[in-house]
Amino acid sequence: MAQKIYKIFISHAFYYDDSHDRIVEMLNKAPDFSWMNYSVCVHDPLEEPEDELEYAIRKQISCVDLVIVLCEMYDTHKKWIRKEIDIASEMGKPIICIYPRYIKKVTDEVRDVAKDVVDWDTDSIVRAIRKYAL
Repeated sequence: MAQKIYKIFISHAFYYDDSHDRIVEMLNKAPDFSWMNYSVCVHDPLEEPEDELEYAIRKQISCVDLVIVLCEMYDTHKKWIRKEIDIASEMGKPIICIYPRYIKKVTDEVRDVAKDVVDWDTDSIVRAIRKYAL
C-alpha cells in the first residue's frame, strides 16, 4: 500500500520564520512520513489587499488534510490566525496546535477549535497529523 502524503497548511507569520522553518524541518526529517506544504511561501509572501489575501488563504486551506497552528503566534497575530482558524473550521479541516517551545500555554480560543494541542516534538506532531488528518 502506498504511503499517504499529507497536505498541510501551517499557520505562518513572517516574524516567526524560525518557528515555521523548524516545524517544516521536523516534518521533512520525520521517518516514514510524507507531506506537502500548503503554507504561504516564506520567501514569497502574499502582499495583497486583505480580501485578496483571505481568498488566497482560503484557496490554500481548501486543498489540505489538516491545519497546524503555532500557539506562540496567536496573541501577536490574532486577526489572521483567527481568520485561518475560521476558514479551516468552515471547511471542516481538522486543526492541531503546537505548544510554544518550553511553555505549555495556549488560549482557550485556540484550544476550543483544536482537535489536539501537542508538544514541540516530531513524534507528537506526526502522531496527531496521522490521527486527525482527513
